[in-house]
Amino acid sequence: MAARKIPNTMKQILVMTKGTDFRKVTAIKEVPVPKLKPDEVLVKNVYVGINASDVNFAAGRYDPTMQTPFPAGFEGIGNVVQTGENSKIKEGQHVAYARYGAFSEYVALSSASVIPVPSPDPAFISLSVSGLTASISLDKEGYLKEGETVLVTAAAGGTGQFAVQLAKLAGCHVIGTCSTPEKVEFLKSIGCDRPINYKEEDLDTVLSKEYPKGIDVVYECIGKQVFDAALKNLAVRGRLIVIGMISGYHEEKGIQSGATSNIPLALLSKSARMAGFFLLSYRQDIPAHIAKLVQLKMENKIKINIDKGPSEKPFCGLGDVADAVDYMYAGKNVGKLVVSLEGEKSAL
Repeated sequence: MAARKIPNTMKQILVMTKGTDFRKVTAIKEVPVPKLKPDEVLVKNVYVGINASDVNFAAGRYDPTMQTPFPAGFEGIGNVVQTGENSKIKEGQHVAYARYGAFSEYVALSSASVIPVPSPDPAFISLSVSGLTASISLDKEGYLKEGETVLVTAAAGGTGQFAVQLAKLAGCHVIGTCSTPEKVEFLKSIGCDRPINYKEEDLDTVLSKEYPKGIDVVYECIGKQVFDAALKNLAVRGRLIVIGMISGYHEEKGIQSGATSNIPLALLSKSARMAGFFLLSYRQDIPAHIAKLVQLKMENKIKINIDKGPSEKPFCGLGDVADAVDYMYAGKNVGKLVVSLEGEKSAL
């Protein structure tokens, strides 16, 4: 694609004021299409991924020093439409990526940071944040062993679906929490041994009764009462990995922990450990794990469910991103939630 066909301006979602109401604190603005450095590529987005942490980012929790306005969004997939003179990536290639500012028609990225993929299939978008989070955290902090019991909370979500399947591939017994009968069936379809619909069953009661020896590894995404139940039911020498606390992301006062947990005593009494996990702290592990995930997908050893929104009106365009964030927080998505940008008006 010739550079002369690339427009001078583009649409981008900017955080105008920090806060937890994504719809209220963001706006779609017309901004210049970025000029490339020698090692960069310009990507025209086909899909962007929605993450629970989009709310945290808009609230300024990851980097309080960021000054508004700043661009939102973490991940996307699209086509390379222009390259810098030193780029090893070629025009026309399809790439996935994870970088701040993804909610945009175009993004400029270091050629070393993009992930070449066979097509702009939105399944590949889920590998860059959701898949890597599950793969690296379970490897580096979970220390999975065959025959262990693993609990995945929000198991039918974008990253939970990977955690379930990777734990199964490691030979573990997997429990997964979810919120609807539809999600229970989805979890069964990806190998979850014991789906728990927490709206119909009490998580603490199920774990205490059915798993009296405790849970070896917890992949925890929700927080509050779910965190409390997971901590209480850890096995001796169990490992609890905190991936997120989605139940508290909308709270203006900040993320609150469980109300009743005595964390030090709970860990001490069982020689257990708890670790927080933030993907960008593990940059050096990304290449090996992305290669592993791509290989597993190509060999059909993992299934990736993509949710494009309501079947009658899938999410399309930057104007639907706020709706998609609300959809996720309403607990409606099954698998990775994405928004198509193919319907965006463009000068191309």
